Amino acid sequence: MKILMVCLGNICRSPLAEGIMKTKVPESFLVDSAGTISMHEGKHPDKRAVKTAANHSVDISKQKSRPITKADFEMFDKIYCMDIDIYEDVISKSANEDQRRKVSLFLETLGDHKNAEVPDPYWGDMTDFEEVFQLIDRGCEAIKKHILD
Repeated sequence: MKILMVCLGNICRSPLAEGIMKTKVPESFLVDSAGTISMHEGKHPDKRAVKTAANHSVDISKQKSRPITKADFEMFDKIYCMDIDIYEDVISKSANEDQRRKVSLFLETLGDHKNAEVPDPYWGDMTDFEEVFQLIDRGCEAIKKHILD
């Protein structure tokens, strides 16, 4: 199984989702993350995201931001988007219906969060990053159960 997590700049939400998901699935799974913009390409995740993840024994410090590519639609089985705008942007980059079927909102798997968005903690403080971590952790757990059960 190959899973891609996507947010805007690939420095806050999707790196957290990648790191958390890697702790929940077998090593045979490929989990990666990307952004819809290339503004932060090659940069490590936001220091606050790295610290929050480390507080939960998740190491995302070596990740590097990258934009989503056309090849991602062929390579990955599931593409999870952190909010509606990201979802719409990713869908617009897809080439066909098969690719569009791979794309969904990250929190849809929780069931009671239909069309809910993972808030972007970038403009917030450490409390916002912790809240986002907890939300993403619940979402990753639901995705794991959905995929592995």
